[in-house]
Amino acid sequence: MVVLEQVHRKLGPGVAFACERFHAPEGAQMALWGPSGCGKSTMLNLISGLLRPHAGVIRVDGTEIQKLSESALDAFRGERYGFIFQTFNLLAPFSALNNVLIGMRFSDVIPEKEWKERSKAMLERVNLGHRLHAKPATLSVGERQRVAIARALVNRPRLIVADEPTGSLDPKTANAVMTLLLELCAEEKVTLLLVTHDRGIADRLPDLFDCSGLVKEVAS
Repeated sequence: MVVLEQVHRKLGPGVAFACERFHAPEGAQMALWGPSGCGKSTMLNLISGLLRPHAGVIRVDGTEIQKLSESALDAFRGERYGFIFQTFNLLAPFSALNNVLIGMRFSDVIPEKEWKERSKAMLERVNLGHRLHAKPATLSVGERQRVAIARALVNRPRLIVADEPTGSLDPKTANAVMTLLLELCAEEKVTLLLVTHDRGIADRLPDLFDCSGLVKEVAS
Protein backbone atom coordinates (compact mmCIF):
# COMPACT_ATOMS: atom_id res chain seq x y z
CA MET A 1 0.00 0.00 0.00
CA VAL A 2 2.78 2.45 0.94
CA VAL A 3 6.36 2.25 -0.29
CA LEU A 4 9.25 4.69 0.13
CA GLU A 5 12.48 4.13 -1.82
CA GLN A 6 15.58 6.31 -1.44
CA VAL A 7 13.48 9.25 -0.21
CA HIS A 8 15.40 12.38 0.76
CA ARG A 9 14.16 15.79 1.85
CA LYS A 10 16.32 18.70 2.98
CA LEU A 11 14.83 20.23 6.11
CA GLY A 12 17.21 23.10 6.72
CA PRO A 13 20.89 24.03 6.72
CA GLY A 14 22.84 20.91 7.53
CA VAL A 15 19.76 18.76 8.29
CA ALA A 16 17.92 16.28 6.06
CA PHE A 17 15.37 13.47 6.20
CA ALA A 18 16.49 10.22 4.57
CA CYS A 19 14.58 6.94 4.32
CA GLU A 20 16.17 4.29 2.17
CA ARG A 21 13.30 1.78 2.27
CA PHE A 22 9.86 1.54 3.87
CA HIS A 23 6.96 -0.77 3.10
CA ALA A 24 3.50 -0.95 4.67
CA PRO A 25 1.39 -3.66 3.00
CA GLU A 26 -2.32 -3.30 2.35
CA GLY A 27 -4.31 -3.65 5.56
CA ALA A 28 -1.32 -3.05 7.82
CA GLN A 29 -1.71 -1.30 11.17
CA MET A 30 1.70 0.23 11.73
CA ALA A 31 3.13 2.63 14.30
CA LEU A 32 5.76 5.13 13.15
CA TRP A 33 7.52 5.40 16.48
CA GLY A 34 10.43 7.39 17.85
CA PRO A 35 11.47 10.35 19.99
CA SER A 36 10.60 13.95 19.18
CA GLY A 37 12.60 15.29 16.25
CA CYS A 38 13.51 11.90 14.79
CA GLY A 39 11.54 12.44 11.56
CA LYS A 40 8.32 10.51 12.09
CA SER A 41 5.96 13.44 11.38
CA THR A 42 8.10 14.44 8.39
CA MET A 43 7.72 10.90 7.10
CA LEU A 44 3.95 11.05 7.54
CA ASN A 45 3.81 14.42 5.76
CA LEU A 46 5.81 12.99 2.85
CA ILE A 47 3.50 9.98 2.62
CA SER A 48 0.53 12.36 2.72
CA GLY A 49 1.96 14.54 -0.03
CA LEU A 50 1.99 17.55 2.30
CA LEU A 51 5.75 17.65 1.75
CA ARG A 52 7.45 16.82 -1.52
CA PRO A 53 10.67 14.77 -1.54
CA HIS A 54 13.78 16.24 -3.14
CA ALA A 55 14.69 12.74 -4.33
CA GLY A 56 13.26 9.24 -4.33
CA VAL A 57 9.94 7.49 -4.86
CA ILE A 58 6.81 7.53 -2.69
CA ARG A 59 4.21 5.03 -3.89
CA VAL A 60 0.73 4.97 -2.36
CA ASP A 61 -1.82 2.42 -3.60
CA GLY A 62 0.27 1.94 -6.72
CA THR A 63 0.64 5.64 -7.57
CA GLU A 64 3.93 7.54 -7.39
CA ILE A 65 2.57 10.58 -5.64
CA GLN A 66 5.72 12.69 -6.08
CA LYS A 67 4.90 12.81 -9.82
CA LEU A 68 1.38 14.20 -9.37
CA SER A 69 0.50 17.84 -9.96
CA GLU A 70 -0.89 19.77 -6.97
CA SER A 71 -4.46 19.47 -8.25
CA ALA A 72 -4.09 15.76 -9.01
CA LEU A 73 -2.53 15.20 -5.60
CA ASP A 74 -5.41 17.01 -3.90
CA ALA A 75 -7.90 14.79 -5.71
CA PHE A 76 -5.88 11.66 -4.91
CA ARG A 77 -5.77 12.55 -1.20
CA GLY A 78 -9.51 13.21 -1.16
CA GLU A 79 -10.23 9.77 -2.59
CA ARG A 80 -7.62 7.62 -0.83
CA TYR A 81 -6.69 9.20 2.51
CA GLY A 82 -8.29 9.86 5.85
CA PHE A 83 -6.54 12.15 8.34
CA ILE A 84 -6.60 12.16 12.15
CA PHE A 85 -4.75 14.86 14.09
CA GLN A 86 -3.75 15.39 17.71
CA THR A 87 -5.73 18.65 17.85
CA PHE A 88 -8.86 17.16 16.20
CA ASN A 89 -9.24 20.04 13.66
CA LEU A 90 -13.02 20.21 14.06
CA LEU A 91 -14.90 23.30 12.90
CA ALA A 92 -16.28 24.99 16.03
CA PRO A 93 -19.49 26.51 14.54
CA PHE A 94 -20.69 23.15 13.20
CA SER A 95 -22.27 20.12 14.83
CA ALA A 96 -20.60 16.73 15.01
CA LEU A 97 -22.76 15.57 12.10
CA ASN A 98 -21.88 18.57 9.96
CA ASN A 99 -18.17 18.21 10.72
CA VAL A 100 -18.34 14.68 9.29
CA LEU A 101 -20.52 15.76 6.37
CA ILE A 102 -18.07 18.51 5.44
CA GLY A 103 -15.35 15.88 5.19
CA MET A 104 -17.37 14.04 2.56
CA ARG A 105 -17.12 16.99 0.18
CA PHE A 106 -13.49 16.15 -0.57
CA SER A 107 -14.25 12.84 -2.27
CA ASP A 108 -16.70 11.47 -4.79
CA VAL A 109 -16.31 7.85 -3.65
CA ILE A 110 -19.78 7.87 -2.06
CA PRO A 111 -22.80 9.34 -3.93
CA GLU A 112 -23.98 12.64 -2.44
CA LYS A 113 -27.45 11.25 -1.73
CA GLU A 114 -25.84 8.81 0.74
CA TRP A 115 -23.68 11.34 2.60
CA LYS A 116 -26.02 12.08 5.48
CA GLU A 117 -26.88 8.45 6.25
CA ARG A 118 -23.24 7.39 5.97
CA SER A 119 -22.19 10.23 8.31
CA LYS A 120 -24.85 9.30 10.85
CA ALA A 121 -23.85 5.64 10.64
CA MET A 122 -20.19 6.43 11.30
CA LEU A 123 -21.03 8.63 14.29
CA GLU A 124 -23.24 5.89 15.66
CA ARG A 125 -20.37 3.42 15.18
CA VAL A 126 -18.10 5.61 17.32
CA ASN A 127 -20.84 5.73 19.99
CA LEU A 128 -21.92 9.30 19.26
CA GLY A 129 -25.35 8.68 17.79
CA HIS A 130 -26.81 10.66 20.68
CA ARG A 131 -24.49 13.63 20.01
CA LEU A 132 -25.13 14.23 16.30
CA HIS A 133 -26.11 17.86 16.79
CA ALA A 134 -23.62 18.74 19.53
CA LYS A 135 -20.96 21.33 18.72
CA PRO A 136 -17.28 20.64 19.51
CA ALA A 137 -17.21 22.99 22.52
CA THR A 138 -19.81 20.83 24.25
CA LEU A 139 -17.97 17.55 23.60
CA SER A 140 -15.28 16.00 25.77
CA VAL A 141 -11.80 15.63 24.26
CA GLY A 142 -12.43 11.92 23.77
CA GLU A 143 -15.71 12.63 21.98
CA ARG A 144 -14.00 15.19 19.75
CA GLN A 145 -11.40 12.64 18.72
CA ARG A 146 -14.14 10.11 18.00
CA VAL A 147 -15.79 12.67 15.69
CA ALA A 148 -12.42 13.09 13.99
CA ILE A 149 -12.13 9.31 13.56
CA ALA A 150 -15.63 9.16 12.05
CA ARG A 151 -14.72 11.99 9.66
CA ALA A 152 -11.50 10.23 8.62
CA LEU A 153 -13.24 6.94 7.84
CA VAL A 154 -16.54 8.20 6.39
CA ASN A 155 -15.32 8.32 2.78
CA ARG A 156 -14.05 4.72 2.85
CA PRO A 157 -10.41 5.73 2.36
CA ARG A 158 -7.68 3.25 1.52
CA LEU A 159 -5.21 4.76 4.00
CA ILE A 160 -5.57 6.44 7.39
CA VAL A 161 -2.68 8.65 8.51
CA ALA A 162 -2.86 9.58 12.19
CA ASP A 163 -0.42 12.06 13.75
CA GLU A 164 -0.24 11.60 17.55
CA PRO A 165 -4.01 10.97 17.73
CA THR A 166 -3.88 10.25 21.47
CA GLY A 167 -1.48 13.07 22.35
CA SER A 168 -4.22 15.29 23.81
CA LEU A 169 -5.96 12.52 25.72
CA ASP A 170 -5.59 11.14 29.23
CA PRO A 171 -4.37 7.50 29.42
CA LYS A 172 -7.81 5.96 29.97
CA THR A 173 -9.40 7.89 27.10
CA ALA A 174 -6.36 7.25 24.89
CA ASN A 175 -6.70 3.53 25.45
CA ALA A 176 -10.41 3.59 24.57
CA VAL A 177 -9.81 5.70 21.44
CA MET A 178 -7.01 3.38 20.28
CA THR A 179 -9.23 0.31 20.75
CA LEU A 180 -11.96 1.95 18.67
CA LEU A 181 -9.57 3.12 15.95
CA LEU A 182 -7.96 -0.30 15.53
CA GLU A 183 -11.36 -2.02 15.42
CA LEU A 184 -12.73 0.40 12.84
CA CYS A 185 -9.69 0.19 10.57
CA ALA A 186 -9.94 -3.61 10.65
CA GLU A 187 -13.68 -3.51 9.92
CA GLU A 188 -13.27 -1.03 7.07
CA LYS A 189 -10.15 -2.84 5.74
CA VAL A 190 -8.12 0.37 5.88
CA THR A 191 -4.35 0.60 6.14
CA LEU A 192 -3.32 2.60 9.22
CA LEU A 193 -0.09 4.54 9.72
CA LEU A 194 0.04 6.11 13.17
CA VAL A 195 2.75 8.44 14.45
CA THR A 196 3.48 8.30 18.16
CA HIS A 197 6.34 8.91 20.59
CA ASP A 198 4.56 6.73 23.19
CA ARG A 199 5.95 3.19 23.11
CA GLY A 200 2.89 1.91 24.98
CA ILE A 201 0.63 3.18 22.17
CA ALA A 202 3.03 1.91 19.50
CA ASP A 203 3.05 -1.57 20.98
CA ARG A 204 -0.73 -1.80 20.59
CA LEU A 205 -0.33 -1.94 16.80
CA PRO A 206 0.71 -5.20 15.10
CA ASP A 207 3.63 -3.55 13.28
CA LEU A 208 6.18 -0.95 14.31
CA PHE A 209 8.65 1.08 12.25
CA ASP A 210 11.41 2.72 14.29
CA CYS A 211 11.91 6.22 12.89
CA SER A 212 15.01 6.92 14.99
CA GLY A 213 17.78 8.30 12.80
CA LEU A 214 15.67 9.36 9.82
CA VAL A 215 16.73 12.98 10.37
CA LYS A 216 20.47 13.36 9.96
CA GLU A 217 23.13 16.00 9.80
CA VAL A 218 24.45 16.50 6.28
CA ALA A 219 27.01 18.68 4.61
CA SER A 220 25.50 22.07 3.76
